[in-house]
Amino acid sequence: MTEQSRNKLAWMILRITLAVLIAAHGWFRFLNGGVEPFGGWLNGQGIPLGFWVAAAITALEILGSALLAFGRLVRPLCGLFAALYAMGIVMLHAGEGWFVVGAGRNGAEYSVLLIVALLCVGLQHSTKKANYLD
Repeated sequence: MTEQSRNKLAWMILRITLAVLIAAHGWFRFLNGGVEPFGGWLNGQGIPLGFWVAAAITALEILGSALLAFGRLVRPLCGLFAALYAMGIVMLHAGEGWFVVGAGRNGAEYSVLLIVALLCVGLQHSTKKANYLD
């Protein structure tokens, strides 16, 4: 395997892994009745139409992650997901500290890792026509 092939494979694995992690958020929320409580929380944070914002975020996580996994709209989706998770840090996780578990709870570290990985994948992704696994 050439270095170029290894690089393409590594970026594809990271992109698909990110897509699976993001999809898990959306599908769990959707299948477990979490959209309405999320919308209520958003309303409580001063976000108008909280339910509809929560529904849109959930749909984006479900549908957008599938597109991301198949290498479609990678740059805009990576930017959108990074912005979404940055807002999560601002609105929730920063106030809980850094650590997700162990030395803290519900902190920002996981979101920071997702954001950095998303930005790297988005910056790396080629805009030229290629097969769906590129």
